[in-house]
Amino acid sequence: GISKWIKIGEKVIVILKTKPKRTHKQLILFFEDYELYRLYNSQKIKIWPPWSKEISSPRYNPFGEILYEYKIKAREAVYEEDFENIVGLEQFHYASQKEKVALWRCDTCKGIFEANTKINCPKCESDDVHILEIKGSTPASRFLVLELINKEEYEPRIVAYVRVDPPIPLMHRRLPDGSIVKNIREKVFPKEWFHPNFWPELLLRKLYRKLRSKYSKKIARHKLWEIAAMKALSISNTAAARIARVVVHPDYRSDGLGILAVKLALEWIKERRIPEMRKEKHLVETIAQMARYNPFFEKAGFKYLWDTASGRPVLYYSLTNVAREYVDRFLNEDPIAKQHKGKLVKPRYGRVSPMKSPILFRDVSKMYENHLDIDKLNEDLKELLSAFGVKHRVIQRQIFRKVNLEIKPGEIVVVIGVSGSGKTTLLRLIYGAIKNIQDIRFMPTGGKIEADKSARVQILIPNEFEPTFNDESILEHIYNKTKDIYLAVEILNRVGLSDAVLYRAKFRELSTGQKERAKLASVLAERPSILLIDEFAAHLDSLTAMRVARKLAQIARESGMTLIIVTHRKEIIDALAPDKLLFVGYGFVKTVYANKNKS
Repeated sequence: GISKWIKIGEKVIVILKTKPKRTHKQLILFFEDYELYRLYNSQKIKIWPPWSKEISSPRYNPFGEILYEYKIKAREAVYEEDFENIVGLEQFHYASQKEKVALWRCDTCKGIFEANTKINCPKCESDDVHILEIKGSTPASRFLVLELINKEEYEPRIVAYVRVDPPIPLMHRRLPDGSIVKNIREKVFPKEWFHPNFWPELLLRKLYRKLRSKYSKKIARHKLWEIAAMKALSISNTAAARIARVVVHPDYRSDGLGILAVKLALEWIKERRIPEMRKEKHLVETIAQMARYNPFFEKAGFKYLWDTASGRPVLYYSLTNVAREYVDRFLNEDPIAKQHKGKLVKPRYGRVSPMKSPILFRDVSKMYENHLDIDKLNEDLKELLSAFGVKHRVIQRQIFRKVNLEIKPGEIVVVIGVSGSGKTTLLRLIYGAIKNIQDIRFMPTGGKIEADKSARVQILIPNEFEPTFNDESILEHIYNKTKDIYLAVEILNRVGLSDAVLYRAKFRELSTGQKERAKLASVLAERPSILLIDEFAAHLDSLTAMRVARKLAQIARESGMTLIIVTHRKEIIDALAPDKLLFVGYGFVKTVYANKNKS
């Protein structure tokens, strides 16, 4: 991936870091034994070892405390195993089991076949198989991978990759009225920033005529692309780069790793002048329809400038002050760009209609009464129960005794207590008070509960209150509630269902943990004033649960939603960073404020 950019006859500098090692009667420099620099216009550009950077990326709660931390090594893909991992991630980008994303070569029978993972050759069954090409990439493509350093055993080693290419050769702009502005980049930026470009197609016709004079049509076509591509590599030399693909493992997409991957790629491009390693890089462009729905490019610092002739948004990142001046001038002077000011995605969830008044428990008591009668049981069961003194009795259980508490609009509250202590009953009482449910399960035995009866309330209690999913896809389900496709995608992204495969999956096709997140997305799509959740994240592993809890708390605080969650898991409580903890047990509810200055 690197050596093909170096031409015979170029001047380079080799710096030995250690003495060569004698191997098979030859002196050999291994990967870590030397540094290699290219001389370009009297400038020294580092080529080898490949670019690498280790970083720590912590995730905080609202109090500034570290919840968990990623330790990541970002480096250029070099080894065959790196590209095999990229193929694994690429499947998530294409989101189709039918689409084969890589070509493989069998070195035994020389056959070429398609597959989404390394398998034995389907023709000769040899295991001497090697990756040949990742579909969509070009000979000019360079790959940066993000590798977890402190991963758990169940976590993938490579969690993301970025593909960097030269800029596309031509770019035209579509205006809102449908008219096309030709060669828009050359009208905004210096022409030499984008030329000469990697453009093998331009060489194809001329080369084909030349090859046909020597070879048959079939052989000429076979040789054509390789020759054209290598010649184009030797010509390409631009002051811009293009991020052609960013793919993050679905389990990590909602946690900012896409933004991190882009930022690290920008450092790599600037420092090493990727992909060509020649001209100083001024700009990085990306062209992605996905950028309309997910703002991670904008969060990494990119600015939206225009749409291509085919209607895809184009965003730019300025690597130098000179480039920044060109971008800012365009955004300030172009009449259409002035309207969007470089922004493409606007958060859609916004503020909910908050509760108009707090929830107040005034001397609330709750008693459950059960009648035990063994008369209708068979004789064996009667004899057993009688032996333990169980005959006919009325059992009364006091869940709450004159409880007084206040939950203010917009607060995040966590309810804690042992099994059977009354946590779920607390949620039912709040839900019953808001919905004015005249059912003994939702009404206190004594005292009074005051609540805003106009509040939009949603409740999740497993096997009791859950959203109904039909046979539609998850995306359809959320869209049918929001009537806004951008908001639907935003909600799915926030609960950690940002994989396009999951967008189109049906509820019954999801795993247990994915179903839990889909239910959460469904109730969030209702944009409630208050959300009650029992056994939150019960089927999620610790790290995923923390990610989802952190995002949910963020939504609640940004929107003004009141959030009441039952959980016993410390890591989830830390991620939620609640305003209050309610300890439930022995008939009482004790309120503990997260802010120690309050109580």
